[in-house]
Amino acid sequence: MEKLFGTDGVRGVANIHPMTVETAMNIGRAAAYIFKGKHKRRHRIIIGKDTRLSGYMLESALVAGICSMGVDVLQVGPLPTPGIANITRTMRADAGVVISASHNPFQDNGIKIFSADGFKLPDELENKIEELIKNGQLDALRPTAHEVGKAYRIVDAQGRYIVSLKNTFPVNMDLSGLKIALDCANGAAYKVAPAVFEELGAEVISLGVKPNGTNINAEFGSLYPEVISNAVKANNADIGIALDGDADRVIVCDEHGNEVNGDQIMAICALEMLSQNRLNKNTLVTTVMSNMGLDIAMRHAGASVVKTAVGDRYVVEEMRRSGYNLGGEQSGHLIFLDCSTTGDGVLAALQLLAIMQRKQKPLSELAKVMTALPQILVNVQVKQRTDIMKIPVIAKAINNVEQKLGNNGRVLIRYSGTEPLLRIMIEGTDQGEIAAWANEIAALVQKEIGA
Repeated sequence: MEKLFGTDGVRGVANIHPMTVETAMNIGRAAAYIFKGKHKRRHRIIIGKDTRLSGYMLESALVAGICSMGVDVLQVGPLPTPGIANITRTMRADAGVVISASHNPFQDNGIKIFSADGFKLPDELENKIEELIKNGQLDALRPTAHEVGKAYRIVDAQGRYIVSLKNTFPVNMDLSGLKIALDCANGAAYKVAPAVFEELGAEVISLGVKPNGTNINAEFGSLYPEVISNAVKANNADIGIALDGDADRVIVCDEHGNEVNGDQIMAICALEMLSQNRLNKNTLVTTVMSNMGLDIAMRHAGASVVKTAVGDRYVVEEMRRSGYNLGGEQSGHLIFLDCSTTGDGVLAALQLLAIMQRKQKPLSELAKVMTALPQILVNVQVKQRTDIMKIPVIAKAINNVEQKLGNNGRVLIRYSGTEPLLRIMIEGTDQGEIAAWANEIAALVQKEIGA
């Protein structure tokens, strides 16, 4: 059996393997068996989702699988991924399941699982779920009569999460006087996010808050920063906030409509925490995709940067292992471990807004703490995952670029963890040069292994 779990759960086109009702039911059965444990009590698993049409189908299959193994299900409906992690932990559930494909288009969907502590499952538990599905062991373990599970709906989950988010904002401050343009991508945060900012006193111009099952991430959200940029300029807003479909990432723009990405947000927050002696071990955790400008800014302030593989789960794992409390990705997954167990776009925006209010400075001024090196990213769709450095013509091209860059830039080539893409990223001092080099390498990749 091919591996189900990737870097962020199971993902694919809904109703095509692996994202079928059969697989969803089996994942539910296996997860229920693992989390049921040996305690003689009713066990509970939270299920939440984003706004995709296929969420209903997959939710029903998961509920059936979990209940068939004697575990109760608490359904919270559409809620951001970090909200489901939060509810799982605060309601003392045994696990939480999220039905979402994050920033992908509506026809895709995914399943990811949180442990009782609100953290994503480690590889060994995901592998155990896969093994249980593969070996058919669960077929002989079917509870009956009163031991069958039951499903309940939790009607106040959104309210619980809103209160939790507001509690991360300084109690002696509010958002009065701020005008916020907010893009919820027609996704899971379409109710929660506007409520949080409005209840804290901001004037909110909301976009992407009319989901219909098929318009999630469709020309709205963090993948389309120009939308929120235009909204800021049209409404003379102080900041633009753009979330993705499951609201675990955020991209913002300043009062002029200029994009402020995850690296810049991390720089602002890390340096503020450093000044208040709240940045554990004076260290920020990022991935290899973060701009070298972030490293330079942190180094000048006397702080360190630790790099991980791409994927917010690897950032969180390093943070937990080494005792750090701030980390994230350039793409906008930002983890404030003192407040949350996973990336949370709304929470990250609140931390940034608190700094704006405390310093009484516009975002454009705050963003100057970091100067990004020019960076270009080119994606090539591939038909197979081949070791690029074993293809002589591509390896030679990459080595030539690295020699030309010297110590003034870098080349990073990696496969996407969720899509059949090879990502070619080059940083350097000249935008035109690095763009030409990236396109040259991309053309070679397309010729050799392109789809």
